[in-house]
Amino acid sequence: MAFTLLQSTLFSKPSLFAHKRSFAFCIQLSSFSTVSAFPSDKFQPHKKWRRPVASVLELGGIKIAKTEIVRDDPTNNVPDSIFSKLGMQLHRRDQHPLGILKNAIYDYFDTNYPNKFDKFDDLYPIVSTIANFDDVLVPTDHVSRSYNDTYYVDSKTVLRCHTSAYQAELLRGGHTHFLVTGDVYRRDSIDSTHYPVFHQMEGVRVFTLADWEASGTDATSYAAGDLKKCLEGLACHLFGGVEMRWIDTYFPFTNPSFELEIYFQDDWLEVLGCGVMEQEILKRSGRVDNVAWAFGLGLERLAMVLFDIPDIRLFWSNDERFTSQFSEGQLGIKFKPFSNYSPRYKDMSFWISNSFTENNLCEVIRGIAGDLVEEVKLIDNFTNKKGMTSHCYRIAYRSMERSLTDEEINDLQWRVREQVKTKLHVVLR
Repeated sequence: MAFTLLQSTLFSKPSLFAHKRSFAFCIQLSSFSTVSAFPSDKFQPHKKWRRPVASVLELGGIKIAKTEIVRDDPTNNVPDSIFSKLGMQLHRRDQHPLGILKNAIYDYFDTNYPNKFDKFDDLYPIVSTIANFDDVLVPTDHVSRSYNDTYYVDSKTVLRCHTSAYQAELLRGGHTHFLVTGDVYRRDSIDSTHYPVFHQMEGVRVFTLADWEASGTDATSYAAGDLKKCLEGLACHLFGGVEMRWIDTYFPFTNPSFELEIYFQDDWLEVLGCGVMEQEILKRSGRVDNVAWAFGLGLERLAMVLFDIPDIRLFWSNDERFTSQFSEGQLGIKFKPFSNYSPRYKDMSFWISNSFTENNLCEVIRGIAGDLVEEVKLIDNFTNKKGMTSHCYRIAYRSMERSLTDEEINDLQWRVREQVKTKLHVVLR
């Protein structure tokens, strides 16, 4: 469900369970043709795409022109750097840590629930706001809906924030057991564990009256018990015989709701969010006599622990010193660092405007420095007698693959300062 979306805003970061999405939607992208999320014969575009005029990607048989996603439009906030990540689908690479982890989870479900769970990992990443938010009961005033947090193609269309965006459509399409994996997009801070594109997996299982009647328990208790048994088994499959604990929590799309934590490497690690699906979601999908559970997890979060990967940027590296360390089916191979380049720090102070947000600052810096920026951290702030507020940020630049020169760093910092001043309407100090 949308566990990953809310977890990133209500808890730490990764998973609304991770954000929600829905699919049976046939979304409308202003100048786009009307298309469906599913790249199958059953869910094919109804119209042909117009001839692209710029760079083009192809996802699930659908061609996407850059000019349709990155536009000079007040309702559009998708930068070139994010468009370039569409279609990379790291989770579908069998020798990549994310693909290895995804397949290990598939193995668990195939072994314990043979031929039950349908798997989707190539669904169209552009979805309607209804699918992304409304269908999974995300409140209208929730922060995740803001332009500060979500990438909008237009006012009614977004880059999916979480894999739950397809939940309602799959339920309406008759699916009762399914796993959805995909890259998701969210405006975020800059540090070693956060990146504007990451990967999630959602699982859903629907029960009928006959399932819980024979158990002698009520529907909710039956689903919650089955959910916990399933996910405890998954945790053991991935991490071995670890100590676990369940934490009661809140999600708007499940009730009751839980987080699973494991004791791993001398600390408690949050693994995923989950719960018994709200009946309203099932009702809207035409399943008034059913009960269901759902879970959501962030692949990067778990892969960083399982493979000892210290920086989330490494998942996007094409450096053979990184990619050659991993093999298909080998879960938990420990990453061996291949660089020890020191970070280079630059500070920047400015008087903020009323519209300033840190996410906007990070977007500007990423747009210039890309993956050469390692961290952006607020190190000082104060308000003067005139009511003006000053922020001082420390920017850490570091390549994972080579040493950066003073000339490069100075040029990057100069361009960052100019763009921050122009785009964020701040006054540099």
